[in-house]
Amino acid sequence: MAWQITNRCACRCQHCCEESGPERGWKRELSRDEAVRVAREAGELGIPYAAFGGGEPLGIPHVWDVFETLVSGGALLKIETDGLSIDERALARLKELKPASIQISLDGATAEVHEALRPGSRFQDVAKAIENLAAAGLEPEAVFIPTKLNIAQAPRAYELAASLGARVFATGPLMRLGRAALAWERLAPSEAEWASCVAALEETRHKLGGFPKLSVYPWDILTEMRTRLESPQAMILVVPDGKVKLLNALPFAIADLREEPLAAAWEKAKAAWGSTEVRDFIRRAQTDRALLRHANECWSLSSR
Repeated sequence: MAWQITNRCACRCQHCCEESGPERGWKRELSRDEAVRVAREAGELGIPYAAFGGGEPLGIPHVWDVFETLVSGGALLKIETDGLSIDERALARLKELKPASIQISLDGATAEVHEALRPGSRFQDVAKAIENLAAAGLEPEAVFIPTKLNIAQAPRAYELAASLGARVFATGPLMRLGRAALAWERLAPSEAEWASCVAALEETRHKLGGFPKLSVYPWDILTEMRTRLESPQAMILVVPDGKVKLLNALPFAIADLREEPLAAAWEKAKAAWGSTEVRDFIRRAQTDRALLRHANECWSLSSR
């Protein structure tokens, strides 16, 4: 399961696919007790992997109770974070949890570029968080999102990640969702620019001897939607108020964990992938890009 436990974040990233920010928390995000109950149900179902994004998951005090409940139920954790909350205490707690993946956004090789793209972030603190995680044996992954503002720095950012001890340098096409969709013409690199960036990263990988591993996500959001329609992931997405979606690009809420158990949500998710409404939305989005601006909404299948 993927879980956006909050939409609140210290940053106002220009390319954010969730439109997160300091004042962007949802009105009725799950309480501590509600979130722990969902985590407990995940263990009962045998869910093996829980990926946390947002918003900033480490900014929620009770997220540690959720993490511990999931781990005690047998799940591995993936945590996507801005790195700003990883102090000594957080580092110690992460070591106890032994997460499978900790990803930190590193969107430039210099403070000027990284902080321009991610207002509210602090480049030096991000770099220090990666370094501290690596020193603690937690094998952090640096995530670089390409835009017109930073794509020229991708190879240098890869080299920086290597010097800080990152295990992986992960990147992929800019996703046309959230703020990125609204600013697409200003932010999105051309296909030729992206292809050139990937080639430059491959050259850097060879220069670095293959470490950190270079991980390039192969699909843009439209390709992912088409692919998932024909071969859905065994995954659901839980958004901050407990509603359940199929994919972050799809605006359909197919269950509400405040009103029904996680097991029921899974059954609804399996059925929803075959629904006419979902299939029609994905088909229309291939040519009507404006539909992608609805990604962060929660539509009822029966009302559309």
